[in-house]
Amino acid sequence: MKIGIVLRVLSLISLIVSLFMLLPLGLALWDGTPDARAFAVSLACGLLISLLLSLGGKRKQERGELGIREALGVVALAWAIASGVGALPYWSCGVTPSYTDAFFETMSGFTTTGATILENIEAAPRGVLLWRSLTHWLGGMGIIVLSLAVLPFLGIGGMELFKTEVPGVTQEKLTPRLQQTALLLWGVYVLLTFMETILLMFGGMSLFDAFAHSCSTIATGGFSTKNTSIAWFHSAYIEWVIIVFMFASGVNFSLYFLLFARQFRSFLRDEELRLYAGIVIGSSLAITVFLLIGKLAVGFEPALRRSAFHVVSIMTTTGFITDDFDLWPEFARFLFLLLMVVGACGGSTGGGCKVVRFLLLGRQLKVETLRLLHPRAVINARLNGRPVPRGIMDSTVAFLMLYVLLVTTSTLIVTAFSISCPGLDLLSAFSGTITCLSNVGPGLNTLGAVENFAWLPAEVKWLFSFLMLAGRLELFSVILLFLPGTWAR
Repeated sequence: MKIGIVLRVLSLISLIVSLFMLLPLGLALWDGTPDARAFAVSLACGLLISLLLSLGGKRKQERGELGIREALGVVALAWAIASGVGALPYWSCGVTPSYTDAFFETMSGFTTTGATILENIEAAPRGVLLWRSLTHWLGGMGIIVLSLAVLPFLGIGGMELFKTEVPGVTQEKLTPRLQQTALLLWGVYVLLTFMETILLMFGGMSLFDAFAHSCSTIATGGFSTKNTSIAWFHSAYIEWVIIVFMFASGVNFSLYFLLFARQFRSFLRDEELRLYAGIVIGSSLAITVFLLIGKLAVGFEPALRRSAFHVVSIMTTTGFITDDFDLWPEFARFLFLLLMVVGACGGSTGGGCKVVRFLLLGRQLKVETLRLLHPRAVINARLNGRPVPRGIMDSTVAFLMLYVLLVTTSTLIVTAFSISCPGLDLLSAFSGTITCLSNVGPGLNTLGAVENFAWLPAEVKWLFSFLMLAGRLELFSVILLFLPGTWAR
C-alpha cells in the first residue's frame, strides 16, 4: 500500500477544510463575536495536522495512480479527518457541550445529512452558522472531488478515488481528463449556488441567509439559520425557489452537461430523471389530496406547496421543513419513510439508495418474469436503450441487501438503549436509522421534523455518525474497510 500517497492526499483534505474556516473567521471578526478566537485556533490546528501529514508523505516519494486500497483508505480517513478538524470550532467556542456532539454535528454537515444537536440555532453566532452551511457545501460535491483538480500536480492519479467517492451506480469521466471533470462538476455546483442565492435575495432574504440556505440546498443538506427552518420566512416565493433548486440538486449532475450542449431531447429522455420526476409529482399530488381531505390546508396552492416542499425535501434528502409533518396523516408519514429509502438520482448530491437502483431492480424483475414465459429467450435488462452489464445488476441487488441489513442491525442496537432512554421507541429508532443512513436529517416521532438529536445517548450518536458516513460513501466503501481480505497482500 502506498502510504506516502495516502498521507499526501489526507494532508490536502485537511488543508482545504482548514482554509475554508477563513470565511467564518472573517465574519466572526466583522461581527466582533467571541467565536473568532475558536476559529483561529481551529484553523491553526487544521494547518498543523495538514503539515504533519504532508511531512509524513514526503518521506516516501511515491507517484502514480491510486489503487483501490489506497482509495478506500483515503475516502474513509478523509471524512474522519474533515469531521475531526471541522468539529473543533463548535467544541472550542462552547456551542456544543461535548466533542461527541461537535463531531456528530460536523459529520452530519459534511455528509449532508442535516441531523442537528443544536437546540437553539438562532442563539449561535453567525460565524458558526456559516461554518455549518459550508460543511454542507464542501461535503455535497465532495471534498475529494475538489481535490481531484489538484492531485495531478502532486503526481497522483485519482480515478479510483473518483469511483469510490462519487455516489451512484456507475461513475464515468465526463471529459478525457479527470482533473477537468472535477472542475466542470464544481463549475455546475458553484453556478447553481450563485443562482439560488440571487433568487432568494429577491425574495427578501439577507445575503447571509440566502447564501447559507443556498449552500444547504444545493448540497441537499438541510442546515438552516433559523430554529423553524424555512417556515420562519413565511414566504411562498422562497419556498417555491427552494423546491426548484432542491429538485435540481437531486438530478444526476452529469445530465446538466447535456443541457449546456443543447441536447435537450437526451436530457428529457433519461429514464432515471423521468422516474424521479414521476415519483415527486405523484407523491406530491397524493399528499395534497390527503391534506385537503383532512383540512390541514386551505386552498389547492398552499396544500400543493406544502406537500411538494416536503416530498422534494425528503426525497432529495435535503431535510428542510415548513411544517411538522409528524402531525400529517399516516399515509404521508409512511410515504416519507419510503422516499427516505429511495433517495435522489445517482450522481447527485442527494443520498438514499438512489432512484436508478430501484429502476434497475424493476427492469430485472420484468426480465425474470419474461424468462419464465420464454425460457429459451435471451432477454437483458436495458437502461436508456443500453444493455445493463451483469456486474452492475449484481452490485445493485447487493447494495439493497446491505442497506436492509444495516437498517435492521442498527435499529436493533438503538432500541437496546430504550431502557435508559424512554424516548427511543421503535418508530423513532427505525426512522432515525434510515434518516442517518440515507443522509436525510429529520425522522419521525421523537426524532421528527421539529425535534433534534441532542438528547440521544453518546453511543447512539457515534453509531448514527458511522451510518451517515456509510450512507454518504455508498456503503461498500466503508464496509470493505472492516474486511480482512481488503488489506491482505
